[in-house]
Amino acid sequence: MAMTRRRAILLGSTAFGLPSVAHAQTWPTGPVTLVVGYAAGGGPDINARGLAQVMPAVTGQPAIVDNRAGAGGSIGIRAAAGARPDGQTLLYATAPNIVIIPWLQKGMIDTLTALVPICQTTVYQYALMVSAKLLVNNVAELVALARKEPGKLTYFSVGIGSATHLNSAWFTQAAGINVTHVPYKGISQGLLDVIGGTIDMGFGAPEAGLGHVKAGKLKMLAVTGDKRLKLLPDVPTLKEQGIDMVMNGWHGLFAPAKTPDAILDKIEKDAKRALTDSKWLDLLVQDGSEPPPDRTRTEFTRFVADEHAFWGRKLKELRIEME
Repeated sequence: MAMTRRRAILLGSTAFGLPSVAHAQTWPTGPVTLVVGYAAGGGPDINARGLAQVMPAVTGQPAIVDNRAGAGGSIGIRAAAGARPDGQTLLYATAPNIVIIPWLQKGMIDTLTALVPICQTTVYQYALMVSAKLLVNNVAELVALARKEPGKLTYFSVGIGSATHLNSAWFTQAAGINVTHVPYKGISQGLLDVIGGTIDMGFGAPEAGLGHVKAGKLKMLAVTGDKRLKLLPDVPTLKEQGIDMVMNGWHGLFAPAKTPDAILDKIEKDAKRALTDSKWLDLLVQDGSEPPPDRTRTEFTRFVADEHAFWGRKLKELRIEME
């Protein structure tokens, strides 16, 4: 029996719709590359490799970490943003990559238009650490000491615009104190000098200083979130100690702009399944991080835009510019 024109059109429409649906359903079509804008061994790299270990059980394809270190993460950002928008290359990004460095680095690409947010992978806090030789045991005592001798105390950072720098700059502003900034090339040396007493204080990942705290070489006076860390239940927040400051870090997955929504939806679904793996959750505990809020892709996109706008205002308020 001859096919009617109406049925032919319907079948044709269905056929034309199949490739995009099939493409999304079969993502990934091969190994997935997670670009990290930092060298191997750091926090972002460790977390990206943790995710790369648990994703294959969900996607059926291997995941590979590609370290593109340098320029505050912008080399990795450019590499990911310039990849084919097919979901095979993703950016494992930190908050500064997306919402802080673009405000400070001349010639930086617009991360809000060059990349598409997929999902948040972690949320974490920073810890205010001081030398055990410093005769203070809480934030109030530290502030009092700094006010007694303005400019004498010192804090380390790993450079202008880094999380270590922004935490200290915000803290000193909120506390109304004058503390001298001493930049380092890496956090390890800065922390060693705090332990040695050459530098008085600094902010960093809690797990980086935990062993030194247990050994009596460092003191942790506060964490920067809006609630205490499960890892450090006895360490109060800055808010609890009268400092009007909350600073959370986060990591997330991003794709090149123009990646089809169907592929983005599949990546989001698979990534969130992988983030429930016990191996990933154990890594977060070891890392001092926590699972992020359960945001949809749309909600995460809005969150990233809000963070971007916030840091644009905060950097002006702190008068921070890239030197």
